[in-house]
Amino acid sequence: MNAPEPLLVVVDAANVVGSVPDGWWRDRRGAAERLRDRLASDGVPTVPGPVEIVLVVEGAARGVESVPGVRVSSAPGSGDDHIVETVASAGDRPVLVVTADRELRRRVGALGAEVTGPRTVRP
Repeated sequence: MNAPEPLLVVVDAANVVGSVPDGWWRDRRGAAERLRDRLASDGVPTVPGPVEIVLVVEGAARGVESVPGVRVSSAPGSGDDHIVETVASAGDRPVLVVTADRELRRRVGALGAEVTGPRTVRP
């Protein structure tokens, strides 16, 4: 019998990075890399058990590389649309989306994903 797949955690990088006014707008790629590195070292502290983390980047943050523990997915267009596609392709797998974007929350919720805010992965 196969073990169930770990929880898929999809992180809206632009929304999470933008939730704290720490100068991220001067270096969007660097801010996304810092978030990626924090996720790789800390995971998702409020979620017990194994998780697979996908960090969705867009715009100036495209091209950020994946690291062990965090797969980075560069949106070819809208980051929100890419997140919705990622959730839709997960099938029956449990998914948690990290964002504060109300419309995105509605869209992924309609697909069965759970949603939480940026504080889940940001201090």
